[in-house]
Amino acid sequence: MSQQSKRDPPPTTSSWDTLVDSTPGYAVSLSSEFMRCSILVTKGRAMATGITKREQHSADAISALDLRDEPFPLPGDSEAVTLSYVNKAPVEDIVADYSRKFMRLERGVEHALEQMPADSFVLGDNFYALNKLLHQDHKATLIYLDPPYGTGFDFHSRDLEHSYGDRMGQVTYLEFMRRRLILMRECMTSDGSIYVHIGHQMLAHLKVLMDDIFGSNNFRNLICRRKCSSKNFTRKQYANLNDYILFYSKSKQYKWNQPGIEPEQSWIEREYPKIDKLGRRYKLVPIHAPGTRNGETGKPWKGLEPPPGKHWQYSPSKLDEFDRQGDIHWSRNGNPRRKIYWVSKKKVALTDYWDGYRDAHHQSIKITGYPTEKNLEMLRMIVTASSEPGDLVIDPFCGSGTTLQAARDTDRGYIGIDASFMAAKAVMRRMRYGVEPMGDYVNGKKRLPKAQSLFHFDRTPAKCAFVVDSRLLDEYRGEVIGIDGI
Repeated sequence: MSQQSKRDPPPTTSSWDTLVDSTPGYAVSLSSEFMRCSILVTKGRAMATGITKREQHSADAISALDLRDEPFPLPGDSEAVTLSYVNKAPVEDIVADYSRKFMRLERGVEHALEQMPADSFVLGDNFYALNKLLHQDHKATLIYLDPPYGTGFDFHSRDLEHSYGDRMGQVTYLEFMRRRLILMRECMTSDGSIYVHIGHQMLAHLKVLMDDIFGSNNFRNLICRRKCSSKNFTRKQYANLNDYILFYSKSKQYKWNQPGIEPEQSWIEREYPKIDKLGRRYKLVPIHAPGTRNGETGKPWKGLEPPPGKHWQYSPSKLDEFDRQGDIHWSRNGNPRRKIYWVSKKKVALTDYWDGYRDAHHQSIKITGYPTEKNLEMLRMIVTASSEPGDLVIDPFCGSGTTLQAARDTDRGYIGIDASFMAAKAVMRRMRYGVEPMGDYVNGKKRLPKAQSLFHFDRTPAKCAFVVDSRLLDEYRGEVIGIDGI
């Protein structure tokens, strides 16, 4: 170990922390515990990342794999991964115009539609609804979907009414989703994003499918969401506490408003452990970053060279400015670090693990009673992170309509689609009259009459248009008219 690295104390945060902390209004959420773990594994030296071959200090490591001694040839590195099965529809057939007819119902009056209206719920097969949207000039900035998970189960409401079946075989499910995901891609703006909420059952399959449809270079995150506090404990496997969200964009240029959460006091005290004479909390972070540079940031500063294989994060003149302002801390052995102060308005940037958006678990939480209903605050966060007011949000498996409410609450346009008549009832009731505390379902209390709505929206109930596939209207007229009358 060099003399320079000996005098460097173990860092409590990464240089990436410093860069994120310089973003106004945000604090990083990397824990010092994580960094200590990383340093322990590497015997006291943080691993340099992001360096180029030119900056590498050794020849490539020798590996048995260099021999390429496979008994059978491997595919080339540039070969694409493909899924092969019967009845895999060509893309040109999927995006062809099928001219399915849709009707808008308004208190018993039927209106033929040329275009899908914004702020609407569509009862029908989302393949034909998305195909209809594809051939009209109005695209979505955000698509969120919570499709069937491939569980092999049936799902029921809190009133024990059958809501939908999830019993497709694996190949059937994959092609079912592939066709619809292709249509979703074509219905998105060039700066749009898509979030696919899915369970462990088909996660890996959908990841391969999404890479094929949207491109692996447009993959943004695999988000792990804690869905419940305790559930499904068994003797022979780990508890099933999480589900997952695949987040992709349509291109490299996509809308993004960094979401953040208010930190707990314990987090602030842990991440900003030092206090100055004025009572302000701060932490110390390195002023160097991985990789060598030949410009200003590679030059000596106050007689110090950057550590081997690294460069200063700032020019020497900027470091001088920090030092004059008292924002550089000098250790007893002469090691400089920058002071980063806690600002009360800062939020903690979300990571790809979401622990704060669990499913309804308390009787006071307002819900529709529809199965697999998702957390409203989570949907509001997703909507505001990946769209702007006035943008269109589409949920092709909208279930209880949580995405639609989140979009409306944040001044976005919305279109929800679902094939389930139970979902249609839940959505229209929710969008017109609000939702009820979960305890009303558990305790068997009477639901509030329409006049005592728990939610009072600015828009009139008729603003959420009810649209139906004309074939469903012909086949199930009585049931459809009943939903329109909600």
